[in-house]
Amino acid sequence: VQLVESGGGLVQPGGSLRLSCAASGFTYSLWFMSWVRQAPGKGLEWVADMGLTTPYYADSVKGRFTISRDDAKNTLFLQMNGLKPEDTALYYCAKKGVYEYDYWGQGTQVTVSS
Repeated sequence: VQLVESGGGLVQPGGSLRLSCAASGFTYSLWFMSWVRQAPGKGLEWVADMGLTTPYYADSVKGRFTISRDDAKNTLFLQMNGLKPEDTALYYCAKKGVYEYDYWGQGTQVTVSS
């Protein structure tokens, strides 16, 4: 299993970024996928889940972030609009196993700063 994130970068407050996660090595369409982030000096924070058809969001990003998936391309996305400095973090793509996350990507850095 391999999960490879991309799309991070430096953006000004109020700006947008689109993260991608390319998945391989498993039947992508059958599993829930997630975005999880870790801000500097803090623990892991769940951001969003993408079920087979239904998205779920943390309150902190609801209305600003949109998670989606392209099962034909085995890719997970996170469209982030209205970015705030508190969104600065390392963003991970993770595959949900039966009980917990069982595979993680290496992360992509998002920095929101003027």
